[in-house]
Amino acid sequence: MMRHHAVEILLTRPLSPGELKRAGRNVPLAVNADRTRLMALQRAHGPGNALHTLRRRLDSRLPVDVLSTHYADRDGQVRLNLAFSRSDMAAIRRAATARGQRPAEFLSQQVTAAVAARERDRLHTLERRLEVLLADHTLDEVLVCASSALTRHRRAPR
Repeated sequence: MMRHHAVEILLTRPLSPGELKRAGRNVPLAVNADRTRLMALQRAHGPGNALHTLRRRLDSRLPVDVLSTHYADRDGQVRLNLAFSRSDMAAIRRAATARGQRPAEFLSQQVTAAVAARERDRLHTLERRLEVLLADHTLDEVLVCASSALTRHRRAPR
């Protein structure tokens, strides 16, 4: 069954108003303030097909860097569509072969590991900053300040 899939489009540079207008004639697009990220709906049988179809429709019109599904799939995964150069693909194939994997499997593991490492690094940075705060302030002061800041930054429920 064909469904609509929300796709986020990351661009290599901001779009000019003319580029946006021309691309919008072919594919309805929502744009962010600095014109470097777009959203589109693509009808397809699955998220991978939606990304592939949208890549084919937009590649000649826009400086597309990455396409990604906006919502996770049934397995909780966000799909990515990246365009690699021939030399990049050759390097990926060599690395995958060296590990006895298919290129898609290799890339999936590498991206997952990089995201996990980034999350760990961000958590460690936050913990170090908290340690600095606790060196100069009491736990109660830090908690009251954090509570106040979180209350000010609370977003309306979706």
